[in-house]
Amino acid sequence: MSEKRKNIRYNTLARARIREVFHEFASLKDIGITGCCIAYAQGVDIQLNTQYKIQIIPEPAAHIGKFELVAEARWIQTREYSCDYGFMIVASPQGKRLQRYVDYLTWRSILL
Repeated sequence: MSEKRKNIRYNTLARARIREVFHEFASLKDIGITGCCIAYAQGVDIQLNTQYKIQIIPEPAAHIGKFELVAEARWIQTREYSCDYGFMIVASPQGKRLQRYVDYLTWRSILL
């Protein structure tokens, strides 16, 4: 979990894809009700303050189907071997799936 935020984010094993910028899946590093972070192995063309549709595929243990988010790119952090992109969630068309996934991650974090 990230402790420096107003709203908790949970580490995840999910995959994420933004088809407009890259057709392959990236790692969803963390997610919460208000935002998420996606890590790509290379830099991709994500523009700050721009909204994107993000497809999320939770890890199989969550027993939750894929869902989509609309999120705005808020920050980019380039590392030696990857690039992290932070997003603020604007809409969750399948809102119940996002909530169920965050609930699952909350439960999992208690067990760890």
